[in-house]
Amino acid sequence: MLTVCTVLALAAPPALARDDEPITDPFPEDPALADFGLVLEEMTQLPKTEPVPPTTDDRIKRHARINYVGEVPDGSGRLYVPDLNGPMYLLENGVPRVYLDVGNTFEPDFWSHKGLGSGFGFVAFDPEFAENGRFYTTHTEADAALTTKPPDLWPQPKTVIHSVITEWTADDPSAPVFTGTKREMLRIGFMSYIHAIQQIGFNPVAKPGDEDYGLLYLAVGDGGRGVSSDDPQNLAVPQGKILRIDPRGTNSANGKYGIPAANPFVGKEGALGEIYAYGFRDPHRFSFDTGGRNRLYVGSIGEHEIESIYEVRAGDNLGWGEREGPFVYKRSDKCNLYPLPADDAKYRYTYPVAAYDHDPPPDLPCGADSGHAVAGGFVYRGGNIPFLQGKYLFGDLVDGRIWYTESGEMRHGSKKMATMHQLRLFDTAGNEKTMADFAGDDRIDLRFGVDGSDELFVLAKANGKIWRVTGVKHV
Repeated sequence: MLTVCTVLALAAPPALARDDEPITDPFPEDPALADFGLVLEEMTQLPKTEPVPPTTDDRIKRHARINYVGEVPDGSGRLYVPDLNGPMYLLENGVPRVYLDVGNTFEPDFWSHKGLGSGFGFVAFDPEFAENGRFYTTHTEADAALTTKPPDLWPQPKTVIHSVITEWTADDPSAPVFTGTKREMLRIGFMSYIHAIQQIGFNPVAKPGDEDYGLLYLAVGDGGRGVSSDDPQNLAVPQGKILRIDPRGTNSANGKYGIPAANPFVGKEGALGEIYAYGFRDPHRFSFDTGGRNRLYVGSIGEHEIESIYEVRAGDNLGWGEREGPFVYKRSDKCNLYPLPADDAKYRYTYPVAAYDHDPPPDLPCGADSGHAVAGGFVYRGGNIPFLQGKYLFGDLVDGRIWYTESGEMRHGSKKMATMHQLRLFDTAGNEKTMADFAGDDRIDLRFGVDGSDELFVLAKANGKIWRVTGVKHV
């Protein structure tokens, strides 16, 4: 696999150089290999699924395109797993059963065979699901939907897919199979098959009466248009943003959801009130630190060279497509990044709290995909592994390497990024392995999840398996 370099808590990172020379190696130092590793215990393997119609893209030909594992917030201990190819599973004692087939529900418009994130992308359960039975999904539609179902917010020119947010209400929240009703809440159009709505979720730290309680966050990509347009910087459009909406409200333009009064751009002329933060390329995964500070961390996939973790606050601008991580991105140069200008502070961009770069082989064309993308993770706040307490664990989607940073070093607005440490991996017998060994494939398609006690899971689309992180092993 390709080598990845990372910044190691540099006091003055290369981005602060004063000249305008291209930067050929943004982060020249390798991450330190930790003297301990995670112990992974296999929990289950999800059933094999296929995109419909069959795909020609080998990256989509996975055993199962599982995207997440979380716990249903009803005290039952049931875990849920969405598969991009359509089904949503509930796991009881590790046994998967189909709770709802989102793909079949929306046939023939459901779209999963082109675009790495297309299909049934994510599910988020209302914090009061046990009482109200409500949960939310995002899925992709195309074909006839493009002409028969108009988007609710501005669609990009030459739209080829829609991302759709649906609210579901279960007749019996405790039932093993869904029966109930659904309503479409929001539809957004994108001009390519990449970077649509990636994740949806509620703030698990918010309590009844808090400003954030019951508000749904949407991670909306730039639709691949950030390299050629100002969509991520344009506050009048939804692409390249994190949106925050109230599923129970009605003051949106379509009347199907609410716009929280506390959102940072409410009342600003020409701006969508739904926007919470902007300037994103592909905000692939986000999570809240449940340890008391309520910080929102976003793993954002880069264009040219930088994979980043951000702490995101209301109103933040991450700078895409003028910035990639803590560097200047120039649309005229597909081969290099550049230092920040001396007057950069006036732009008020938010920069990463951790990041790594690609180090492709010398024969790879500079505009080609180097095969790396960040997999955003979680600050460990579980009780079973005290040694991991306060560490943010994340990885690389493709090659499956897993790193940690200390959450205390991940400071919003700091010029110093957190030190990254590469974690070793062990099976329950104590054998050191790579994720390629665990997944049986060099392309891992790594994801993370947590249960209701903040214990950590690792997932791989390559073989559709889920592992529990059960401990650490020192070497």
